Amino acid sequence: MAADTEIDWKAYMQEVEGFANGTLDYTQLKGDTGPLVYPAGFVYIFLGLYHATGRGSNIRLAQYLFAALYLLNLLLVFRIYCRTNKVPPYVFFFMCCASYRIHSIFVLRLFNDPVAMAILFLAINLFLEEHWSWGCLLFSLAVSVKMNILLFAPGLLFLLLQRFGLLGCIPKLCICALLQVVLGLPFLLVNPIGYLTRSFDLGRQFQFKWTVNWRFLPEEVFQNRAFHAALLLAHLAGLGLFALHRWHSSKESILTLLKDPPKRKPPSPPLTVNEIVFILFSSNFLGICCSRSLHYQFYVWYFHTLPYLLWCTPTTKLAHMPKVLLLGVIELCWNTYPSTVCSSLSLHICHGLILLQLWYGMAPMPVSHTPTPSRKRTTTSKKAQ
Repeated sequence: MAADTEIDWKAYMQEVEGFANGTLDYTQLKGDTGPLVYPAGFVYIFLGLYHATGRGSNIRLAQYLFAALYLLNLLLVFRIYCRTNKVPPYVFFFMCCASYRIHSIFVLRLFNDPVAMAILFLAINLFLEEHWSWGCLLFSLAVSVKMNILLFAPGLLFLLLQRFGLLGCIPKLCICALLQVVLGLPFLLVNPIGYLTRSFDLGRQFQFKWTVNWRFLPEEVFQNRAFHAALLLAHLAGLGLFALHRWHSSKESILTLLKDPPKRKPPSPPLTVNEIVFILFSSNFLGICCSRSLHYQFYVWYFHTLPYLLWCTPTTKLAHMPKVLLLGVIELCWNTYPSTVCSSLSLHICHGLILLQLWYGMAPMPVSHTPTPSRKRTTTSKKAQ
């Protein structure tokens, strides 16, 4: 294993080793790359890997475990895509065989990002099966491994309001919050401020040398707080526009989502598979486009959602090749190390083209729906609890 490959894995093992030795003050958990900055779920999962791999020394075994995780992740993603019936089968080849960067992130570098994303895709599968409570539990578990999962949160909140109304979605949100409290409790009892500031630090600065998406900017602009605020405003504006004009299915005010579904006029139809997937994937993609910095391991945050985002709009036979080309250019941008002005600009252009396609190619969600094909509606009410 190359020396640079060991950097993050070794740091992870050093961070959880302190917990294994009884340290419960989160500010004291550190590795060679700096202090621990992930929530408690990360600590428990990688503590298990720490013990399974002989205190992190058996890196080959860890790679085998992550290879198994990679296959499980593909299975979960393919199951989602089979339910949506939007993406042509040949695209699956690019998803599982044509990305060196994704293989490296999973199997070679052993980052925590794939762990969080695999749990997230399991949660989405549960949402598609109308197991909303279990899905929220798994969603919160994914957040506890890495906070990038919160990019899906606006879409999930919209779906919960659409499915249950304001009062009905409160128990689901409580499930998410309660799991975070339970997982973080040992650390919260010792140093609550230290745990919250370290594991949920939304204001953390990123180093310019690692950025994939903003290389064309001067470093002083990249680090400027006004630039960060502008990106946040752009993100919120994008979410608002998509929620109002692409996610919302009723001709009435979006505030009708706060009502109980049976009391709406007309009553809300059941959510379809494609509504759930489109809202979650587009919510995450909007966050990716407005991210303060994307590092190389962050590619896994949205790589497996790109085919759906490209093919969820109506596609003529001649339009398939430009979409495949977009996938290829994005892959090339993520494999350019270090990133260049050209690669970062190209990445933004590709993201912009996808956003334009999602906006102009997707009509607002239709009011009439058909039930999800693999589940009888008579069992929906029980599974939604």
